[in-house]
Amino acid sequence: MAFVLMMGAALCVPSISLVGHEGLHTAHSFIYSAIAFAVTGALLFLIFRAERFEVSSQQLYLITVFSWLLFALIGSIPLYFGLHGLSFTDAFFESISGITTTGSTVLERLDTMPRSILLWRGILQWIGGIGVIVVGIAILPYLRVGGMRMFSTESSDWSDKTLHHAQTFIQNISLIYFTFTLLACLLYWLAGMSLFDAVVHSMTTLSTGGYANHDSSMGYFNDYPLILWISSLFMLLGSLPFSLFVGAAHGKWRELVHDSQVRGFIAFVTILILLFSIERTINSHLNFFQVLTHVTFNVVSVITTTGYASDDYSLWGPYAVIIFFYIMFVGGCSGSTAGSMKFFRFQVAFILLRNQLHLMRHPSAVYPLKYNGRLLSDDIVRSIVAFSFYFVFTIAAIALFLSLTGLDFITSLSAAATAVTNVGPGLGETVGPAGNFSSLSDAAKWILCAGMLIGRLEIMTVIVVFTRTFWRI
Repeated sequence: MAFVLMMGAALCVPSISLVGHEGLHTAHSFIYSAIAFAVTGALLFLIFRAERFEVSSQQLYLITVFSWLLFALIGSIPLYFGLHGLSFTDAFFESISGITTTGSTVLERLDTMPRSILLWRGILQWIGGIGVIVVGIAILPYLRVGGMRMFSTESSDWSDKTLHHAQTFIQNISLIYFTFTLLACLLYWLAGMSLFDAVVHSMTTLSTGGYANHDSSMGYFNDYPLILWISSLFMLLGSLPFSLFVGAAHGKWRELVHDSQVRGFIAFVTILILLFSIERTINSHLNFFQVLTHVTFNVVSVITTTGYASDDYSLWGPYAVIIFFYIMFVGGCSGSTAGSMKFFRFQVAFILLRNQLHLMRHPSAVYPLKYNGRLLSDDIVRSIVAFSFYFVFTIAAIALFLSLTGLDFITSLSAAATAVTNVGPGLGETVGPAGNFSSLSDAAKWILCAGMLIGRLEIMTVIVVFTRTFWRI
């Protein structure tokens, strides 16, 4: 009921005098949807509100999965009724791509699209971004999904005793998220964006969503390199742990600066950008600054699963295609808006492999597994291994289903990967950075909708709901 009420309130924003006469019909779809969902949410809140807060792990799994489906359904209503000729499949695809901050789109001619639609796409991703942070910090550690338990805090304990701490922590996270969004908007505007573009792109940048207001994505602003650098900065901020930002806001900067995940992630991105830029400078006619700008932007965009593009990087050469395909599996840090596997899992995998090599040389030795100064329990290791298996299996299964709809190998595999990793653009002419998903069949779009949801909720949160054990009392 709170979700319905919140989405009803969010629907009011695009309908408040932001569109001109060209978007009047579309504005009406938002007004009617806002009234309907706001009233419905208010009635549900009055009828079913409870004084005590009690929730089991089974209920929390169901609430997490179905709230995201409900968000996507509500978000699709104004798109379906507001855009003439848009099918419900396309409206739902666009909505769930937004709320999961994936950024894959079926819409064309964005440059002439009613502003209410563009703003709503931005709002969907902005809401999805804060939702992802809350899920990653307050829910997944409690549910012991994918090794997230190692990042548990008081906000991860969903009991009456610590609910107040959870609420306070989420409020602090929301304040930082809102502040970063305002700062990004201001810098975008000062760098040359129109105010409307600055508002929408600030929301889709920090949420690492990637919805743009133009068909050429951020390539529309290639004449303003400062905009690309600002975008790269806030995509990186969106991919860092927001819980550490809360600590930094309270004077605990050392936790952010010395965090193993943050330091490893920044170092990896920096080295990759430098090596990529040197190679591109040698093999192109562009100067180093131009190369560095576009390499930084596109690498950061893909690795943070934002999905913006300033150039068709699939034309940079076969090696570039392989690199971008690889890094879409990396993702940002835990507790961020970024999707994919998250960098800490690769760090833990490296620790496990290194430990195994040591044991092969000294079988009787004891090597404690430590990450970020803490011992890794067997429970966390098992959870990470299980997550990694299901992650690869999910992509393989979705790629197989997509191939059954008639898609070629590259399109099927890259579309499956980009859906589960929540990156946005895939590879090839159809779903690559220069294309979109509008030409896919309805069956393929629904398969990708499932992939986006599964990937956004860390795979096992969704899969466990379909097991027989989950429904046993």
